[in-house]
Amino acid sequence: MFSFLGSYFLFFSSFIILVIFIWISSDLNTKKKTPPSPRKFPIIGNLHQLGLSPHNSLQALSRKHGPLMLMHFGSVPVLVASSAEAAREIMKTHDLAFANRPKMSIPDTLLYGSKDITFSPYGEYWRQVKSIAVVHLLNSARVQSYQQIREEEMALTINKIENCCGSVIDLSEFLVGLTNNIICKVALGRTYSGMKFKDLLDRFMEVLGVFSFGNYIPRLAWIDRLSGLEDRARKVAQDFDEFLEGVVEEHMSNKRDEDKDLVDILLDVQRDNLAGFSLQRDTIKAIILDIFAAGTDTTFTSLEWAISELVRHPRVMKKLQQEVTEIAEGKPIIHEKDLEKMHYLKATIKETLRLHTPIPLLIPRESTQDVKLMGYNIPSRTQVIINASAIARDPTLWEEPDEFRPERFLNSSIDFKGFHFELLPFGAGRRGCPGIQFAMVVNELALANVVYKFNLALPNGVKEKDLDMSETSGITVHKKSPLLVMATPRF
Repeated sequence: MFSFLGSYFLFFSSFIILVIFIWISSDLNTKKKTPPSPRKFPIIGNLHQLGLSPHNSLQALSRKHGPLMLMHFGSVPVLVASSAEAAREIMKTHDLAFANRPKMSIPDTLLYGSKDITFSPYGEYWRQVKSIAVVHLLNSARVQSYQQIREEEMALTINKIENCCGSVIDLSEFLVGLTNNIICKVALGRTYSGMKFKDLLDRFMEVLGVFSFGNYIPRLAWIDRLSGLEDRARKVAQDFDEFLEGVVEEHMSNKRDEDKDLVDILLDVQRDNLAGFSLQRDTIKAIILDIFAAGTDTTFTSLEWAISELVRHPRVMKKLQQEVTEIAEGKPIIHEKDLEKMHYLKATIKETLRLHTPIPLLIPRESTQDVKLMGYNIPSRTQVIINASAIARDPTLWEEPDEFRPERFLNSSIDFKGFHFELLPFGAGRRGCPGIQFAMVVNELALANVVYKFNLALPNGVKEKDLDMSETSGITVHKKSPLLVMATPRF
């Protein structure tokens, strides 16, 4: 009897201890420290809080909840980082853990199953295509080799503006034409003018920036079909594929040994197996489309914002004009070799990228493992958004952050190449943009020449402070209304 009771007591005690252990373990698991979270709704989560300007909405939320927030877009956990410290932890300290891209249906449709550099998932394939871009397409020597194209297109644009002096011009149209022609010649070997090509690129960027319900709330994927988003994406992908197929076929039948464009180089890499793997036709088209779309869109919008800010700030415009005029020494046009001496020009572009970050939320990342981040537990498969715009306007980092003041960069080592996390227009780490050098030389050359050759004034007596600086929404933030100016020759 006592033996039975003893055995029963031992069994019961062991059972109770096991239950307590499981309960404590479960409780500790549920109480893992996660970042602050704004209140969410069933099904949609925090989507209602994004508004028409997501980077501004998320910046406002971060002021209340902190530099790291855990939100939910539908069923997807999304970590939002809004401080330089948080960005450094994600893109440097834990860069490998956050190097993946989430799978998204629209980039998949547009970019051959995300076979490009920007949206392809992290892994061996991505390393291979990134290496092609860095080694063969966008290295310093290759960028320098296209100097003549950039300067020729710049001279043509200056002539076009000169021919319109005395009347109101849409400077935005001239700038997009300039960047489009440079990228076309560099990537494809010749320009493709006309509204049809411009319309194709516009449609591509528009569809790429539209929010897809199916990515975040699978049960609402029918909205993407009902709204026509899926059909529009497929049509843009089909139209661009037909265009790029024609370009590739043209290059294959007209091989060149000199003055090679990026398609020529990619076909050489494919033929000679220089990449170390089999380079497929779809990969060539995806890489070209990636470089072309990103190069045209972000470069153009940065130039448009820079000149808009200069028109609004005559003091800054005058100071920049003095610098470029002194260095030009009476030459009819500024050449790329002159740019290195133009420190105020470089400060002006940095300030533009700070105040008007082209892709304010960068491209989303995704964690591939559990990570301890700034004292918080971030589980695997959490989507990550870096609010580069919020960081660039953080009052703890920048004095008078909403003011356009290029002087802040004259005695500062802060740059935009991914080593200073206060300024991240091109991202950082493994997923940083490989085309920074190419984009910046176009920006500097164009801005220097426009302000060197012309005085710009707003038409119809509009005062500088009244210039419309409202933004569009989308993956790239453009100026909503075109920049209309009166241009008069300075010499």
